[in-house]
Amino acid sequence: MNDREEDSDYLRLTLSPPRQSSCYTRYSSDSAPTSASAPVLETPWPNSTTTRLIAASSPLVETLWSGTTTTTPSITTGRGSTPAARPRRTAASGSATVGGAAPSRAKEERIVAPYPWATERRAVVHSLDYLLSQGILSIRGDLVCKRCDGKESRDVDLQSGFLGLSSFFLGSKDTMHDRAPKVWMVPRLLDCGLCHQSDCVKPVIDDKKRRINWLFLLLTQTLGLCTLDQLKYFCKHTKKHRTGAKDRVLYLTYVGLLKQLNPSGPYE
Repeated sequence: MNDREEDSDYLRLTLSPPRQSSCYTRYSSDSAPTSASAPVLETPWPNSTTTRLIAASSPLVETLWSGTTTTTPSITTGRGSTPAARPRRTAASGSATVGGAAPSRAKEERIVAPYPWATERRAVVHSLDYLLSQGILSIRGDLVCKRCDGKESRDVDLQSGFLGLSSFFLGSKDTMHDRAPKVWMVPRLLDCGLCHQSDCVKPVIDDKKRRINWLFLLLTQTLGLCTLDQLKYFCKHTKKHRTGAKDRVLYLTYVGLLKQLNPSGPYE
């Protein structure tokens, strides 16, 4: 009877299903390598179906079973990473440049001289001595009549026009207080040689600022007919302070042109 009980116990132990703890091995932090991106897994033995499924979905587990060591590239997105510099795209050409600034869009100061008495710089005329040495004795400008709409061109004597304006400025400079007087702000117009009416002819001011006939406007003392934007254009390209009311900017325009004609004159 005892032999039968022993055989029965032996068969019961042999035929009983294995416990789950006997076919699974738990990897702890001390016995298996860990990764910041892979949790600790309960991994079955290599020859089971579950092992192949887990190994196929986890490179870490497959590496552990194969006994090989591989390096898997990773993308670092934490604060400690330094992102690569993005290419910059310029607005003008649309091309990408790395670490470079877009090309400057500032207008070139050098232009084709619009008049014989003008230089290649915007809003700058030649000096009086240079013009006289080149035989330029008069300055021509285009006019239009407000009464008859007639158009004509007129010459203004260079030397006499400059001397008269320079004398007026130096005699009134202390009372101007860096502001254009009323005679400059609201200038008297020229007389018409077509309809023979007075105070009705004004100079033609070109829409393109680089073609404005600054010297003719100076000698006829009609710079006040320019808009504030046109006067600021002159001050910008001659390095003058261009903020403030129109009488202030107009004063700086007169002073700037007088200084261009006579660089050594006491105009500032």
